[in-house]
Amino acid sequence: MTPLPLIVRLAPWLFTLALFLIWEATVAIFAIPHFFLPPPSAIAHAFVEFGPAIYRNSVVTLTTTLVGFALAVGFGLLLGLLVGWSRMIYAGLYPLMIGFNAIPKVAVVPILVLWFGIGFLPAVLTAFLISFFPIVVNVATGLATIEPELEDVLKALGASKLDIMRKVGIPRTLPYFFGSLKVAITLAFVGSVISESIASNYGIGNLMLQAQAQFQVPLIFAGLIALAVEGIVMYWAMAMLEARMTGWAQRSGFAQT
Repeated sequence: MTPLPLIVRLAPWLFTLALFLIWEATVAIFAIPHFFLPPPSAIAHAFVEFGPAIYRNSVVTLTTTLVGFALAVGFGLLLGLLVGWSRMIYAGLYPLMIGFNAIPKVAVVPILVLWFGIGFLPAVLTAFLISFFPIVVNVATGLATIEPELEDVLKALGASKLDIMRKVGIPRTLPYFFGSLKVAITLAFVGSVISESIASNYGIGNLMLQAQAQFQVPLIFAGLIALAVEGIVMYWAMAMLEARMTGWAQRSGFAQT
């Protein structure tokens, strides 16, 4: 893989710096109240003032997200293989999964609290429920879109259904699967924060809820930035994993990281 030019590698940092400079200048020029839109300098001060609390709650949110994401990967991969195995199973289960995914997960959290109480487990399950669907869809799509002509040729050569899945279907599905992980990990953060803001005493979601009650708007934005940093790092990790495991399937220069 050809190394990216230096300017391309620096682009994310340069664009982020430009965003914060424009943000700071906009707040100062238009005299926007800090309780409405705090400038980056006020948010940085909140990081310094509440650093230990932000760090502790960020660790809780990251742990919750990773556990829920791990469950989503295992369950989503198995269910995706099952759905993609048979057209009948695909036709039967796919509408049910779409219906379940259409349910706002914030409406499911009170049920999880009723069953498991407040705390770690509802947050893990919410992260799992909101992130497994993209994995299932991508794995099932990879298997279900094997060309019928290819299947016919392989069957004529004596290959069984299992042989086709193992030697053609699953390798074909790998780019779909590893690509879906980048979407799923960001959704897992959403699920964790939703549950933490409703049914937990810990985590960034709970910290932001407390900051909102105390009208500490810079702390709310600091929590958002902490979440964004965690999300970017985990997305980058999934992108690295995708490039390493399915580099053979990446042809575009935009796929390089």
